[in-house]
Amino acid sequence: MAGDLAPLVLYQYAGCGTCRKALAWLRERAIPFEAIDITASPPPLQLLAAAHDQLGSFGRLFNTSGQSYRALGAATVKAMDRDTALAALAADGRLIKRPFLVTASGRILTGFRPQDWEELLG
Repeated sequence: MAGDLAPLVLYQYAGCGTCRKALAWLRERAIPFEAIDITASPPPLQLLAAAHDQLGSFGRLFNTSGQSYRALGAATVKAMDRDTALAALAADGRLIKRPFLVTASGRILTGFRPQDWEELLG
């Protein structure tokens, strides 16, 4: 759907089982979306800053089970200030909790919890 004005943008990774579940959920409901490979094209810094503001913490933005996160180390990530953390997320899409969903109105969800998605999109 690239090029369409899709109401949703889904940053995802093809090798991620949770992302595949989210894609299936959207398709089952015929909800149009644009899928973007989060590892090739991470969300821009401004969008990550908006996500941080909405979600209230970096705990819901970092993919704490990923190799990139483990390579940095939890202590290093926790010691980062806001600008450093956002720059790290923008530089490495594998650090970002996925899927990363952005609505046309600017609402952002990370991860896939069907009840949250149903509440927002249902």
